[in-house]
Amino acid sequence: MVVSHGTPGGFVKAAALINPERLWSAHEVLVRTSPVPPVAGVYGWHFDEAPHPELDAGRLLYVGIAPRYMANRTSTQNLRKRVRYHYRGNAAGSTLRLTLGCLLGLELRRVSSGNRMTFGKANEATLTQWMAENARVCWIEHDKPWALESKLISQLDLPLNLDQNQHNTFHARLTQLRAQARQHARKLPILA
Repeated sequence: MVVSHGTPGGFVKAAALINPERLWSAHEVLVRTSPVPPVAGVYGWHFDEAPHPELDAGRLLYVGIAPRYMANRTSTQNLRKRVRYHYRGNAAGSTLRLTLGCLLGLELRRVSSGNRMTFGKANEATLTQWMAENARVCWIEHDKPWALESKLISQLDLPLNLDQNQHNTFHARLTQLRAQARQHARKLPILA
């Protein structure tokens, strides 16, 4: 599949996300001289071990973008910031981490004022370790990544993407698991 890059005569091959020449580990991405460029683009996540029995390992399961386009502004994120955050951040700031933690059965908790939800310090560390062992990422540069993301989600089987992906066969199951995790978290005390 070839998708227009948004510049005259420019093209990006989505195959670079589906069958990348190289996948990068947490160890490789989180070093000071990270190979992830600080530019706009689309990133794709592959997993050596599937995060859920209904999913296949060793293939593209999720795509994300940086920056995100919003009606009144464009975010200040870039590929390097987003990919690194997914590897070492928390579920409140990473939909991918929220999804993976729910699929892996980690307990979601309300934190701080109670408006944010993460897996708590210990479980976020468990998730970070699981991702270091199993999650691999690739990326392509793209000046309008939100346009490419929509095309990819509509044309590929990306079971870990929820937004714009109601047609996916795993969508209802993932939506249910995340809703159950949030509902359970609301019944528990807020973590300090």
